[in-house]
Parts: sequence; C-alpha cells; structure tokens
Amino acid sequence: MAQFKAGILGATGAVGQKFIRLLQNHPWFEIQALGASGRSAGKPYSDAANWIESIPLPNSVKDLKVRNCVSSEFTDVDFVFSGLDSSVATEIEADFAKAGIPVISNAKNYRTDPTVPLLIPEVNPDHIELINTQAFTSDGSGWIVTNPNCVAIPLTMSLKPLYDAFGIHSVVVTSLQAISGAGYPGVPSLDILGNVIPFIGGEESKIREEPLKLLGNLENGRIDHAVFPVQATATRVPVINGHLLTVNVKLEKSPSDATEIAEAMKSWKSPIGKLGLPSAPQFPLHVFEDERYPQPRLHADSENGMQTAVGRVRSGDVMDVSYIAMAHNTIRGAAGGAILNAELLVKKGFIK
Repeated sequence: MAQFKAGILGATGAVGQKFIRLLQNHPWFEIQALGASGRSAGKPYSDAANWIESIPLPNSVKDLKVRNCVSSEFTDVDFVFSGLDSSVATEIEADFAKAGIPVISNAKNYRTDPTVPLLIPEVNPDHIELINTQAFTSDGSGWIVTNPNCVAIPLTMSLKPLYDAFGIHSVVVTSLQAISGAGYPGVPSLDILGNVIPFIGGEESKIREEPLKLLGNLENGRIDHAVFPVQATATRVPVINGHLLTVNVKLEKSPSDATEIAEAMKSWKSPIGKLGLPSAPQFPLHVFEDERYPQPRLHADSENGMQTAVGRVRSGDVMDVSYIAMAHNTIRGAAGGAILNAELLVKKGFIK
C-alpha cells in the first residue's frame, strides 16, 4: 500500500500528465490532489485535461476535482510534485514550502538557488543536505528540491565517471532535442517536419551551468561548484522522445586510449544502487559497443525511460574523448527524475 499522499501542481500540462502516468501503482506514492490554473479549477480532471499520454486516462484520477495551486487547498498531502510553468512557479512553489508542504520541482526557477538541491540521485545524493539550510519554515517542514534540465541530466550522468577518474578541463556539447521537450502543442509541424531548428531559447545557459552545480562538492552547507567551461549548442530535431547529445571532453589527466575511457564509464557504480528505490534503473549508465547506438527510437524507453545511454566512445583529435549520450527527456529528464528524487528523500527521512 502507498505510504505517502502526493499532490501534482500543473497537472493538466505535459509534465503533469507524465507524473500521473508514472505514479500509477507506485508502491510508495498515491495521487491525492491535482492542481492547475484557475480555468481548470473545480472541474473533474477528465474535463480539465487534454490527455496526450499513450495510455488511457487512469480511472484513479479522472473524477478528481482539480484544485487551485494554492497551499491552503493541499492540506491533505505529504508533499507535491511541481510540473508548473516557470512563469508562475516561483511564487507558487514558495507558497507551498512556506506552508510546510515539501516541493519536488521540475521547474527551473530554484535550480540556481544556493540553498536548493539540484539533484540527480546517482550523481550527488549528498546534496539533499542543503535542505537543512533553507528557511521557508522555522521547523524545516517546508522545502524545495529541483531536478535538472533535460539535457543537463544525461550530460552530467555521462560526465560523472570521467570527472571522478580523470578530471575535466572543458566540454563542448551539441544537443539534438526531441519535440516532446517543447511541451504541448509544442513546435508547429511546418517548422520541424523534415527540418532542424538550430536554436532553443533559454536552453544553452542551463546546459552550461547546471552540470557545474551537480558535480560540485558539498562543504559546510554550501556547494563548491565544479570549475570547467561548457560550450553548448541546443537544437530541435524531428524526434518524438529522447534527447541525443554529441559530447567532446578535454580531460585533466589524459587516458591511454578510448578503451580506458569506456571502461571508466562501464565500471562506474551508482551510489544509490542498494537503496531499493522503486524508480531507480538497475543500470543507470549503459555503454554500447555497437557504433550505431544509442538511438532515441530504440533506446529512449530502456529501464522504463530512466537509463542514460552512451555510445561511440572514441579518442578525439582535438579533445581527449568524443561520445554520444541519450536519455528520455520527459521521463528521466522530467517527471521520472523527480519521482526518483522523491524516493531518495523518503529513504533519507526528509519526506515522512
């Protein structure tokens, strides 16, 4: 039986719908409340949402009455997931935290806050201790945790073994981002079909900055960010799900060859592997030998969409190593990543 009652903010949007889908039959979490904008509040969820997921609308939520996204209407939940748009997330998420309701957010608004964990459980689980530095409530009952940008997650997952084994001097990355990352209705068909859009507003700064916080060290209640430059180019391609990245890395310590680099990735062990978290992939980082892989159509759903896939690991002529990385952007890069964060927070006693 579920142990915790969860609310979902922004429940009618694409990320909110993904939360609903992934939380069906979750062993720990039960959906108690759904929140959305004023135009949806008061309606049954089945009337308020334009359901776009590939499964039928679950019976468990279809008749739930949508609530306004204010903390006073969510007093019956243990915590909330936020799939809110960044235009409204700052005030709403703070309102919930100040009311003593923990917020696990997919929005960008608090990612750079020095007191808020930017969390990938396999990369920086110790950063959850930043919660203790937050001042939303005097008793520490209300707080915010965020998951990273949908490109920063597979990028950082793939960099982590290299950072630990060799150190990183610099990174150049180009993202080929799926159209589902633009939400619904997303990119107009006449813009994306048979085309590539070579710019996504607001993406490149996140790709440059977030891995440095994620790979930083927690010291005396603050994060000392990793220090290396990331040059990022973000593009949109006509793929439904799965952001694919071309990554080039100059290392601090030069490896002997590409085999040593691939072995560092293959031998890397997840620090949460033995915690028994329901959404944690058994193999969070998979390295393909076949040079044709990974491919979004074939591999985005691996490990229930929670795996980061790597391929074409090779020595570079300009940088030390080049490779391809890929992950499901709306599962690992959004709702699924946030659910895994919540599971870690339960295990560590922050959700209780």
